[in-house]
Amino acid sequence: MHPPEKPKQIDRREFVKMVTVGGIAAAIPGVASDPLFAQEKSPPPRPATNIKDALKVLRSAASMPGKFPGAVVQTFHERSIANDRVDLGIVDTMVRKSLMELTGASTAAVAWKMFVAPDDIVGLKVNPVAGKTLTTSLEITHAIIKQLEEAGIPKKNIVIWDRREFELHEVGFTPENFPGVRIAGTERKVEKGSYIDANGILYGKAMIDEAWYYWADVEGKYDAETMPYMVNEGKYSYFGKICTQDVTKIINIPILKNAGPTVTLALKNLAFGCISNTGRLHKELWAETCAEVPAFAPVRDKVVLNIVDGIKGCYNGGPGADPKFFTEYKTVIVGTDPVAVDRVGYEIVLKKRLEEKVQKAEAPVGRKFMELAQNLGLGVADLDKINLQKLTIP
Repeated sequence: MHPPEKPKQIDRREFVKMVTVGGIAAAIPGVASDPLFAQEKSPPPRPATNIKDALKVLRSAASMPGKFPGAVVQTFHERSIANDRVDLGIVDTMVRKSLMELTGASTAAVAWKMFVAPDDIVGLKVNPVAGKTLTTSLEITHAIIKQLEEAGIPKKNIVIWDRREFELHEVGFTPENFPGVRIAGTERKVEKGSYIDANGILYGKAMIDEAWYYWADVEGKYDAETMPYMVNEGKYSYFGKICTQDVTKIINIPILKNAGPTVTLALKNLAFGCISNTGRLHKELWAETCAEVPAFAPVRDKVVLNIVDGIKGCYNGGPGADPKFFTEYKTVIVGTDPVAVDRVGYEIVLKKRLEEKVQKAEAPVGRKFMELAQNLGLGVADLDKINLQKLTIP
């Protein structure tokens, strides 16, 4: 393995929040060049990565695709959202019914005990990146926490997390809304807005684990505004300590939304949420990063469930938040297999995009990351081999 580089230190100064989400979809190969995605150009040679290092680590019994490979439950409830307000009670029922259908358990508590134990530290990987209007909902998060407690997991053993701690706070993941639950992020700043300590060191540097990294032959170079979000420059993306050290199990809770002609669901939420220095990866290695980062042991061996919040999502303009493309899917998608979950979510978003004439036909580039993940043994990307159970709750 390559010896880790020493991340670049920067001068002490205030940083301005960088605007990233608007440029992500445009950086995905095949997205910006043709808005209707009718043609695809031959891709340039793929930069090398250290994916072989990940594959050398032996799998555990709990490794992806988990206890139920290729199995997905898609649950719909017409009244799960009204007047842009998510109904907590209904969403709670949707998650319970989905888990019972997936596992065959008689109760949700029995189902949860198949995945977590009272001594586990359970990380809830949410997605607040698009802001209050399109975040993992507080309601589905509350429902999951309630059900974890019923299964014997104390609140003190639950961590709500993402890369940017301050974005969690901005959308409502706060100690006031979730008393007794830890709220944590890799990228941090103090109340006055500074990302650096008295010695000029980013607070985020204390949150990365340099023993675990995704190396890719693409150089990351950032300015003073961008650095707080990247933590380090160079060719190494370090995994966050929340993922590698703090939690023993991960419940992945992405949103049902697009990124150009593809989707940013289970695998993307994990891949770009678990590592530093991600800006360099969007243009040349977006699909590879989505597939390969989850293949590393701290992710592959800890993610036990994927619960897609599809109550409200988007079909265009993602992964940012453009209200004119918001839609109420009124759906929850559940599975241990993140590849199968993503493929089911992809079909839902694709259908909506075709209906709205955002694109004329499916763009094969949209499935690339799922096919790569399937080749890495992380799950099932072939729709014909996915066992999809659809539930409609009256």
